[in-house]
Amino acid sequence: MAVNDQTEVLLKKHYYENCPGCKVDKLKESQRGLPIRELVSIWIVVLSTALPISSLFPFLYFMIRDFHIAKREEDIGYYAGYVGSSLMFGRVLTSLFWGIVADRYGRKPVIVIGIITVVIFNTLFGLSVNFWMAIATRFLLGSLNGLLGPIRAYATELFREEYQALGITTVSTAWGIGLIIGPALGGYLAQPAEKFPSIFSKESVFGRFPYFLPCLAISIFALVVSIASFWLPETLHMHHGSSELDESCKDMETASLESPTKNKSHKFEGKAPKKCLIRNWPLMSSIIAYCVFSLHDMAYTEIFSLWAVSPRRLGGLSYTTEDVGTVLSISGAGLIVFQTCLFPHLTRLLGPVVVARIGGVLSIPLLSSYPFIAMLTGLSLSTALNCASIAKNVISVSIVTSLFILQNKAVDQDQRGAANGIAMTAMSLSKAFGPAGGGTIFSWAQKHQDAAFLPGNHMVFFTLNMVEAIGVLMTFKPFLVERRN
Repeated sequence: MAVNDQTEVLLKKHYYENCPGCKVDKLKESQRGLPIRELVSIWIVVLSTALPISSLFPFLYFMIRDFHIAKREEDIGYYAGYVGSSLMFGRVLTSLFWGIVADRYGRKPVIVIGIITVVIFNTLFGLSVNFWMAIATRFLLGSLNGLLGPIRAYATELFREEYQALGITTVSTAWGIGLIIGPALGGYLAQPAEKFPSIFSKESVFGRFPYFLPCLAISIFALVVSIASFWLPETLHMHHGSSELDESCKDMETASLESPTKNKSHKFEGKAPKKCLIRNWPLMSSIIAYCVFSLHDMAYTEIFSLWAVSPRRLGGLSYTTEDVGTVLSISGAGLIVFQTCLFPHLTRLLGPVVVARIGGVLSIPLLSSYPFIAMLTGLSLSTALNCASIAKNVISVSIVTSLFILQNKAVDQDQRGAANGIAMTAMSLSKAFGPAGGGTIFSWAQKHQDAAFLPGNHMVFFTLNMVEAIGVLMTFKPFLVERRN
């Protein structure tokens, strides 16, 4: 065969007949225009797994109260923190495992198992009759749902290169929307026998289990998504048993690129070993920064709801769960508009690192204003709180999305599942401390309303700002490093 013919064969991309990843790559080559169907698929999958994570926070204060485990009202936040943390502790133990499973057996099985887990254990959480049942069901929900890491790799692999950033943005947007709509559903649908006595009687299952309805609504949505997810394409390349043509192509490619000496040794070396992910500093630096911001975001999510529903005499707003749901619904609408219309342009203009850095800096004065917002009443309180909540959630999701992009650019496809598994393990550990630490600090602050230094909720939001400031510092060199291809 002539040299030109050999080169032509090498330059032509070869697809394996029974490889699902090759089928997706071949389909991508023929696609033109915005892949709307794929974007919607990823959006609803991520939404179904994000909804139950924080849906409990608006009614968790009342749930702990009904369990009668807290001896004083000021101790409710302490116990609420442990229920909020149990899901993330479960994820800490299994996220790396699910990432390895996704790299070996495919992204799709992990996605399907994760959504089915939501259907089962989120429903059981709504039927909890005591504190320990609530802890156990949330723990199992976290440990058996390893979806979020592989879905980020999946979003990178499902789209053409020009739409990969949009795919990752879709994951983080759906995640952020789920963390807002989830609490909104929890706020609206909790205690239905008290809010809608004409529809739900106190003797019905929803009267005996006042926090079951929001969990059931989310589980029904997840059930529909789990059925639809069986039609998702698999993106992992599985090349089992290559043909003689494939081997000859590889040999010719090696011969054209390597020296004769290297060719000789290549026969004995086999496949090159994978790079050590722990030593991949562009990956690890973005994961560590991501963990700090995740710790802050999870603590904020719980503290916001606890602060809003706690009584005025303890520095709260005396809101109902329905009031909290309204605030979070408005925040969700604002977030959808920003992430869809503005964030992609900001990322292209400034880059993900600068977007994360600016967002962290803006978050600090915003959070400092929360204790002063609590002094307002009526329309001024509603307006200020909604504006602050929209801004805070937009900033949080923008930071997370930017770090998602950096993490997935830091590794190749064959290690992307494991890399996201490491990120999920580390993030889950930090988020597990978020609600527990936030609940403990919130409970302590309510007992120290007259402290000389940072009284009451001033201490809570000051602590959140300290964590955010550490995250901002981590976005600068030499700590945060981007991979250069």
